[in-house]
Amino acid sequence: MKVSDTLTTVNELVLPNDTNPLGNLMGGRLLHWMDIAAAISAQKLARNICVTAAVNNVSFSQPIKLGNVVTLESKVVRTFHTSMEVHIQVWSQNFSTGTSYKCNEAYYTFVAISDIGRPLPVPEVEPETDEEKHLYAQAQIRRQLKLLMAGKISLDKAPELKATMHRWMEEGNMQIP
Repeated sequence: MKVSDTLTTVNELVLPNDTNPLGNLMGGRLLHWMDIAAAISAQKLARNICVTAAVNNVSFSQPIKLGNVVTLESKVVRTFHTSMEVHIQVWSQNFSTGTSYKCNEAYYTFVAISDIGRPLPVPEVEPETDEEKHLYAQAQIRRQLKLLMAGKISLDKAPELKATMHRWMEEGNMQIP
């Protein structure tokens, strides 16, 4: 299946019950909406129920105001045996001014689950565009980093991550004692 076949777009209107005392969308509400959009993309690919395994790299760059329309775009960027990484971008639009801006982004990990709660193999996705190919390659590095930090693998078992770290060190962006 192509990455583009998993694309999901969801729109939500920010209502008073969704906001904090500053009139901004609460982070928990946004995470809830992001989880739903990501689950739809995952289930399009797996053609089965998928559950959230991890929420990774969430960034909140700008507040979302009361009355704005929130557009969430999600797609599966890479699959592994039973898991998949879903990339979500969040856009906010103010209808009064006509302005639209990207305000959030995240990576979620989902696992396909059988009727008896066991993980199921998932089909591979095929990246087509340059952006999709970049996200596909970066997903492997993020996965290796998570496994390394969890103590499930050593750096020697993470060749893509190791190569990235060496490149950072050569560019002077990182120093390891």
